Amino acid sequence: MSPVTLKSLKVKLFTDGADKAQIVEMAKQSWIAGFTTNPSLLKKAGVSDYAAYGRELVAAVPDRHISFEVFSDDIPEMVAQGRVIASWGKNVYLKLPVINTRGETLYEAVRTLTREGVKINMTAIFTSEQVARAIEALDGGAPACVSVFAGRLADFGIDYKPIMQDAIARARKTRNIEIIWASTREVYNVVEADQMGCHIITAPADVLKKLPALGTQTAAELSLAAVKAFREDAVAAGLRLDVPASRAAE
Repeated sequence: MSPVTLKSLKVKLFTDGADKAQIVEMAKQSWIAGFTTNPSLLKKAGVSDYAAYGRELVAAVPDRHISFEVFSDDIPEMVAQGRVIASWGKNVYLKLPVINTRGETLYEAVRTLTREGVKINMTAIFTSEQVARAIEALDGGAPACVSVFAGRLADFGIDYKPIMQDAIARARKTRNIEIIWASTREVYNVVEADQMGCHIITAPADVLKKLPALGTQTAAELSLAAVKAFREDAVAAGLRLDVPASRAAE
């Protein structure tokens, strides 16, 4: 089997983050197809004026998918915020969570907005039922995505493969829906997503920056490199250990 390389990947690669400078830097890479943000990432990036930030980001990266999420917990207000966010640019996808903090579902809100032509990224998906209902609500509407949090499922010892495979199979029966592998933890998740036929994977920049190294070393070469690194670090640290002469000669 040929080694997986960046060039051989069919899955679309999105950067997950909200730091504007980092997004602009990653946009210089032709293999980055889009960007996803969320309120937690916005907080980390110190964003306070959301509208100004959003419009500046769309102006800086006008030719690729960018997902922006609502932050209200009231469904009618979420819809109103969504219409404002969608107005920021043609490449904008509106992120709506599958439920609010009271467990109220947003399927009907999504159904309304997608048929208005709003591009939706339905997020915080963790169950197969959520996948099925999200795809049902989005099917036949504007271009849309369903973000399944594979990495967070794995963090709690839950096998994400069945839900990912089910989501991909369901979405491929539609003309307008793509599945996003979300909460990516490691480079191998990109390989898994590609092998499963997932449409998109979104990952932090530090994970994506490792992808050009895919396929450049064999397992044996990695073993030798690890041993060399241990030896170099031991020498650099000046580590010493007295060993009896008889033992040192063995």
